[in-house]
Amino acid sequence: MEPDNDIINLNVGGRRFSTSRQTLTWVPDSFFSCLLSGRIASHKDSTGAYFIDRDPDVFVPILNFLRTKELNLGGLDPTIVKNEAQYYGIMQIVRRLHLCDDLLSSPCGDLLFHAYLNVPEIPTGLADANLSRRNSLTQLTSHNLNGMRGAISEPNLRFDAWNPYKVFNIFCHHHWIAVAYAHCVCCYRLRDTHGWEHVFTSPYLDSPIEKIALNTKMPGTLGDKMVAVASGSKIWLWNCSQSNGKKIGVFDLTASFEHLFFIGSQLVALSSCGKIGVWHSVTQQWQIQDIVSISSYDAAGSFLLLGGSNGSIYYVDMEKFPLRMKDNDLLVTELFRDPCSDAITALSVYLTPRTCLGGNWIEIAYGTSAGSVRVIVHHPETVSSGPKLFQTFKVHRSSVKKVALTEKHLVSVCSEYNHVRTWSVTRFRGMISTQPGPTPLSSFNVVSIDQGSRTSPLISSSIGPYGERDDQQVFVQKVVPETEQVFVRLAANGKRLCTVKSVDGSCITSFFVHECDSSTRMGSRPRRFLFTGHMNGSVQIFDLTTAIEGASKNPESYTLAGPDEHELLKLLEQCDLRAARSTTPSAASLSPGSSMMSAISHIQPSAYSDFSLTASHGGQSLENVLTSDNQSVNRGPLRNSSGRRAASPANRHSSASERGFTSSGGYESVRESMRQPALQEKGHQSSNSTH
Repeated sequence: MEPDNDIINLNVGGRRFSTSRQTLTWVPDSFFSCLLSGRIASHKDSTGAYFIDRDPDVFVPILNFLRTKELNLGGLDPTIVKNEAQYYGIMQIVRRLHLCDDLLSSPCGDLLFHAYLNVPEIPTGLADANLSRRNSLTQLTSHNLNGMRGAISEPNLRFDAWNPYKVFNIFCHHHWIAVAYAHCVCCYRLRDTHGWEHVFTSPYLDSPIEKIALNTKMPGTLGDKMVAVASGSKIWLWNCSQSNGKKIGVFDLTASFEHLFFIGSQLVALSSCGKIGVWHSVTQQWQIQDIVSISSYDAAGSFLLLGGSNGSIYYVDMEKFPLRMKDNDLLVTELFRDPCSDAITALSVYLTPRTCLGGNWIEIAYGTSAGSVRVIVHHPETVSSGPKLFQTFKVHRSSVKKVALTEKHLVSVCSEYNHVRTWSVTRFRGMISTQPGPTPLSSFNVVSIDQGSRTSPLISSSIGPYGERDDQQVFVQKVVPETEQVFVRLAANGKRLCTVKSVDGSCITSFFVHECDSSTRMGSRPRRFLFTGHMNGSVQIFDLTTAIEGASKNPESYTLAGPDEHELLKLLEQCDLRAARSTTPSAASLSPGSSMMSAISHIQPSAYSDFSLTASHGGQSLENVLTSDNQSVNRGPLRNSSGRRAASPANRHSSASERGFTSSGGYESVRESMRQPALQEKGHQSSNSTH
């Protein structure tokens, strides 16, 4: 054995370093201790220096820490240094940087954080008995959330779609919110003195909830607050005024419906296959009619507008119900037909203020499957002749998926990377003006790579725009499926309003923006809130009104748009884009990728028995993220709270070389393959696997 003060030459990423053996080995069980003791295989260059294929710039502060026991990042990103320190097994650095992260973040959130709604008691049923093993794992995951930040399960063992605590959808009406879980729905209300309080939880439903609707201003004798959920062709309806609630009925409409919402006292269900169903609270009956295939809809006042795949726009006057229901006639009337007969893929209706006895002037913006955006107007004096085409914009090369016409802006979103185009709208006496007419204002992308229906039939949250037609509208950008942060951006120009992060580190699974009457006291103003649902079942509420007021007072301080290059690369590390086959990453083409388990040292792997955790080094380049095809990535070891590598009993005594540790590749990722109950019954034991 060579003496401890021997000079050790290292070749880190092509840069030469020289230091003493004592400097490298004073941290027990580190990468260098294993390397110099011969417990792992080593590679040397032509000069005899140990070759380590890592970033030499990031290695500098790590080597200086080993020399002086003082940490100086030298302007480097703390996250990158922390990842490299975890790779080298220098847990003293990892714990210091973890502490810095904890000190900079607060479990009480920042200025915008408003409230935290804990997960209620979720009802269970016999139908999920076979899923009890996954459900128990989900509870364990929620309890160890801070320790598992960034941890994901293997794709073949994913349980997200059936996690009973995962919030799949949120909907708001006035000062009430409805939260949809996999098999139940919960309702909350905002009270002046008590804040947000839980009011109603539905019974367990065997079928997973796909759609949700809420109305807290229902006329009639059935109750003034109703919540409806749908799964497939079935719709459940409750009076949610009291904690025990009252089931109004379960209806089977014989066809699957994609949209469910209230208009006044009517509950409306729309199907893309060409069916519309309307339920009225007075007659308590459904009226269903076959029409053309529906590709979009919007509502304004008592009017429901439908966009058809045949290029026609239809309207239904909901005030006529239930007068004509006995005639089996929904009074569906064709309003306008697109000049090119392209499918109407997006609709937005703007009712101008009443300026005469003739009523509102109706303005409609719509998008087509060919990428066109058109504006039509329907004034009281032109009722006999129908709407007139006002203007056409052909700025999109893909189909338009969203369009919004407001008092000051026209906003359109196409299906290609959620590309947004905005125009400023000039009005004269409330009407849209032809001089100078809508003028181009901004162009930007709101990229959102979301989970699709392959793992869950539930509808994901829309990016927006959210907001009243006479106020500032916002987009909510969730870049990757599994993330703890979203970006709120102004719809008019794409500027970033704020970045909202989960206060407990849990993944955001759904969101909704709504303006609530925070107080009934005289002089109080409604406030706009962002409601985020999370993987652990909680709902977190953030005050966007404060952010909007700050942006209006200091517009020069809001210069950022969406996520910058650094933020985008960090988010994309959590996604595997190798399977993408289209120009726009879609739900079906994505699989969850590996992310850096920043706090894995706090987890005892033996506590998990149902899935494998994968720890990976997060320092991949964008080229590797976007173009790698089954390429291996250098990965760091799993470690317990003491800083030592966590090993299962099966190979706890195996040598480092048997586990495949090399000096050039570092600690290869260690996957703890836990015993499965089915294998235990057969007498088999699973062994640890290495990449």
